[in-house]
Amino acid sequence: MDTHLSPIEIGFLLTPELAMLAFGSAVEPYRAANVTSGKELYRWTFITDDGQPITAGNGITLTPDSKPTSDFRFDRIFVCGGVNTQSHKPDHSVRWLQQQAQNGTAMGSVSTGAWLLAHAGLLQGHRCTIHWQSIDAFREAFADIKADPSVYVIEDNRYTCCGGTGAIDMMVHLIADDYGDEVVTDVCTWLFHDRIRVATDVQGIAQQTALARKSPKLAAAFRVMATHIEDRLTPGEISARIGVSQRQLERLFQRHLQCTPQQKYMNLRLQHAKRLLMETSLPILDVSIASGFTSQSHFTKCYREQFQCTPRSERVGSAKA
Repeated sequence: MDTHLSPIEIGFLLTPELAMLAFGSAVEPYRAANVTSGKELYRWTFITDDGQPITAGNGITLTPDSKPTSDFRFDRIFVCGGVNTQSHKPDHSVRWLQQQAQNGTAMGSVSTGAWLLAHAGLLQGHRCTIHWQSIDAFREAFADIKADPSVYVIEDNRYTCCGGTGAIDMMVHLIADDYGDEVVTDVCTWLFHDRIRVATDVQGIAQQTALARKSPKLAAAFRVMATHIEDRLTPGEISARIGVSQRQLERLFQRHLQCTPQQKYMNLRLQHAKRLLMETSLPILDVSIASGFTSQSHFTKCYREQFQCTPRSERVGSAKA
């Protein structure tokens, strides 16, 4: 459906320590569309807050084309995030994003770039997604924004993806909307991308698939635990939800994971707490409650046993990093 008379203009706002794989996966489908079609279907601009080079999370230095300016309106803007994007919210970029959105520019994000869109107030009333390691902290920080664990979410003119190669899937979806299936087929062939994930695919599927190979009931128990962190369930409640006896549940975990269901559940809750400590400013008491602990002292004891440090020292160390 080639109805565009001129190239679609895309702005990529790069943030410090961005995830290089996700960034490349966002740009390359557009380059492939141009190469395989023999036309300039897309044109893109790399932008940083001050127009100066930034260093990606893998240490590679990226030189932008410009800094944010109101002189040009893009058709789409994608915020490319990575490590510590939750603390990157420069006023200049936030105002620019807001101005572009007011002028009708579609807004998107890659990996953890949704943090900056949320800080700019551009995800209110929209579903979104973000890298799985940040989704718990994001939900705590923006309780009024519906963040789900999909590989990507496209809703109206908001496009967010989890990062990694998930960016390819989202961009391929958008290219199909722009120019049709024939262009997309050529793009995927060029990229050796033979399985296009859809928006309903869920992040973390690899871990669940690995567990499912061991036992579908084991994978089901893992899903139940992962979705009941704050309102933790008893082993009996978990086993009832997946249709096995509590004794069968215990045997499954011992056979395939060499641990008890309680030990696995505790590990999931503590990993959840660690992400909240490192990525939010929630009080430690609130972190403990959000992780299913009724006592902060018990939370501290369990956290020290798991990570060899206290929740408070974990947060101090994260702030210094």
